[in-house]
Amino acid sequence: MAFAKPARIRQGDRVRIVAPGGRFDRDSFNAGLEVLRSRYEPVFDEGLFAVDHYLAGDDARRLAELTSAFSDPDSNAIFCARGGYGAMRLLPQLDISRLPWKPLVGFSDMTALHLAFQAAGRVSFHGPVVTQLGTQPKSVISRLFLLLESADPLPPLPGDRCFVPGTVEGPLMGGNLSVLSRLVGSRYFPDMSGAILLLEDVGERPYRLDRIWTHLALAGVFAHVAGIVLGDFTRCEEEGADYQAQDILRGLALSTGRPCAAGFPIGHGETNFAVPLGSRVRLDADRAVIEFLEPATAPESAS
Repeated sequence: MAFAKPARIRQGDRVRIVAPGGRFDRDSFNAGLEVLRSRYEPVFDEGLFAVDHYLAGDDARRLAELTSAFSDPDSNAIFCARGGYGAMRLLPQLDISRLPWKPLVGFSDMTALHLAFQAAGRVSFHGPVVTQLGTQPKSVISRLFLLLESADPLPPLPGDRCFVPGTVEGPLMGGNLSVLSRLVGSRYFPDMSGAILLLEDVGERPYRLDRIWTHLALAGVFAHVAGIVLGDFTRCEEEGADYQAQDILRGLALSTGRPCAAGFPIGHGETNFAVPLGSRVRLDADRAVIEFLEPATAPESAS
């Protein structure tokens, strides 16, 4: 599948902030907002701060906000305020085919949106949410801006270990392991044939990582992918255990027989480097490097 790319944006462009998932605190939001303001003109509606139990307002509010952000002719990109939970609740009412093609930036719970975009053949960006931006180093922020604005492929991104050797090419797909597993069997789960599957997670103990991974294996996901990229698995250790989460992940990766490298600074860790989902990459698992083979954006709007 050839994925359609959104138009690249420019410094000073107007961008929208949305909250399709969980509620969030204003301090971390304000810190991230200042980072965005250093480069773009971020705008948002006060409804962003609505609270409905664990959600950023009810489904109708969050859906209207998301579709309005894409439809806004004066806005050139969409940044998600936070992950949390709630994005998948919007999918049945979200007609992606009618949305203008704009960059969408987020991760974690936003994997539900990313997968739906991948199923629709669109590139989207796995990167820091606004509440995370204020804690990220300059290298992460610079790479995010480069991803959104550059006409060239991103520089290679290194991991730190090889689990299964080999070199493969394909579209980078996936996101958060737990959220991704919940969409298996739905029409929002994309065809993973030939994909380089990106996985990351937070707060899942090793046996739960095993259970989720085994679910994907039983569903045939790993039989179709070309390779596997493992990002950060943050706070996933079992207290007092004589093994680590990485030991479990390595064994699970070996069972797939697919080239796999780990330790990429992508996800819930101290550094969350942005990557384009749907864009073609080369995984050199022996060297634990992702090479980006094409620009992530198009020069003209595809809408």
